Amino acid sequence: MRRIALEYLNNWKNRSNRKPLILRGARQVGKSYLVRIFAEKEGLDLLELNLETEIGIIECFQSKNPKEIITLLELKKNQKIVPGKTILFLDEIQKATEIFASLRYFYEQLPELHVILAGSLFDFVFEEHNFSMPVGRIEYFYLGPMTFKEFLEGLGKENLSQYLSSYSIQDKLSETLHEELLKLFKIYLVIGGMPEAVQIYRDTNSFLEVDRIKKSIL
Repeated sequence: MRRIALEYLNNWKNRSNRKPLILRGARQVGKSYLVRIFAEKEGLDLLELNLETEIGIIECFQSKNPKEIITLLELKKNQKIVPGKTILFLDEIQKATEIFASLRYFYEQLPELHVILAGSLFDFVFEEHNFSMPVGRIEYFYLGPMTFKEFLEGLGKENLSQYLSSYSIQDKLSETLHEELLKLFKIYLVIGGMPEAVQIYRDTNSFLEVDRIKKSIL
């Protein structure tokens, strides 16, 4: 399902002064999915590292030289990292906060490499942090649940989503269209914007199945 955040990532990719990007947001809002889709759409190679399950990866970031870090990662993962053509994606970064300090060196010494980090519960991590933060050398983007327009597109109603994007309060809205949008908005309020819940509703049209997914997330 398309996320509006893809446009933000595309702008970030093309900036001349691009900084390592940290995706913030609750669990299950689609942070990892967003990065994978972005890499696919932009034709970039993706090296995804899960810092929750790949504990040994953390040792590769002890150097202050990003080129040395890349060499270690290439040897460990058996994948070539090419600045400008590869996205280095560090997932569950809250499990390895000591890596934050190395981000400044990527920004200062290897800015052409696309570096994205993602994690959950950052507010708690930052509140109690005892690690060095590279202030001014990283960028943040908060990814929330799907918006109503994203929800419409997820249900295959792209025309309605595009209509809302171009709609002005001065425009006349037909009663039929108004009722249709109200009906869909009420469904959106019941389902919410968690991508898996929207996906299961699209596939099954069952509120019971949606409720099962939401309970599993809780």
